[in-house]
Amino acid sequence: MSYALALLLGLVAGVLAGLFGVGGGILFVPVLVALGLDQHDATGTSLLAILPTVAAGTWSQMRHGNVRWRPALVLGLAAVVAAQGGVFLAETLPGHVLRKLFAVLLVAVGLQIAWRSRRN
Repeated sequence: MSYALALLLGLVAGVLAGLFGVGGGILFVPVLVALGLDQHDATGTSLLAILPTVAAGTWSQMRHGNVRWRPALVLGLAAVVAAQGGVFLAETLPGHVLRKLFAVLLVAVGLQIAWRSRRN
């Protein structure tokens, strides 16, 4: 993947993540797979690429008083522990199975968003 394409992907994903509050992985992983990375590499790359977005978003939201540190710490610590289990599971699954599971997650997220938007 070229650096220009990676930069463009990062900019678009950052804007969309900030605008809609979606996790970068929902945006990064499908695009990285479409660009030729296998599912495992796309997932790992996405996780690392999200760190600067998280830092910038947290700093910005903190300035507006929108960060609740205690729940964030509890969620963050639980996520760190659970992520290790997720990595173990992902490494045991073939790439095509992991890709299908990710597709199910995307469909579930899309359905949840559609369901919530119809009530407003």
